[in-house]
Amino acid sequence: MEFKLEICVDSVESAINAQSAGADRVEFCDNLIEGGTTPGYGSIISARNNLTIRFHVIIRPRGGDFLYSDLEFDVMRRDIEICGESGVDGIVTGILLPGGNIDVDRTARLFEFAYPMATTFHRAFDMCGDPVQGLEDVIATGASRLLTSGLRNKAQDGIELIRQLVIQAGDRIIIMPGGGIDETNAAMIITATKAREIHLTGRKVIESEMIFRRQGINMGGIKGVPEFSRKVADPERIKKVVEVLKMI
Repeated sequence: MEFKLEICVDSVESAINAQSAGADRVEFCDNLIEGGTTPGYGSIISARNNLTIRFHVIIRPRGGDFLYSDLEFDVMRRDIEICGESGVDGIVTGILLPGGNIDVDRTARLFEFAYPMATTFHRAFDMCGDPVQGLEDVIATGASRLLTSGLRNKAQDGIELIRQLVIQAGDRIIIMPGGGIDETNAAMIITATKAREIHLTGRKVIESEMIFRRQGINMGGIKGVPEFSRKVADPERIKKVVEVLKMI
């Protein structure tokens, strides 16, 4: 049985690392510390020019919730147009209503804008009020796949719901587990849920080459966020996941 591996990345460097390690697809984001937002145009172009594997881009104008204003919706539509012009293979997005339901109408409109690119409804789903109805609503948007952790912080803790969603979905939409998946639990999650695709970051910490390091100041104003290190996709970790999937 063949499985698809999607790597979530926030830099062109990480996208290239994921490709070299054998990933089938990348989801390209910015600001992973906020769950991912739309990357800049320059990064999208550079990544597209350096990748031969499938290349999907998140369409999310900001962090926080998934309830968007008309102005934000317009930004999302324009970002989708740029992705289409740039040769992107798919977009990743999702909108909720104030009561916790899927915003079928506006999400479907974004997916219509995106055609013929592939469409993934992202983990906004994990913030919905009713996952059973939520899945039906996601299917109604026309999404190609659903990324979910099973309404938990980590997919490993949401295995039972993910398994149920795979059954409920049948052949109507791809259910792709994501959230806290790595080389230690990928096989277990795939086996338990019967999913055919998985989503992970597979990152490692890279220390800054800065010699002078100003202390006591945070550029983002958030304590605990490293100023002199960053995380990048680790080809060795990703290769381990690839090998694990081959053995299932």
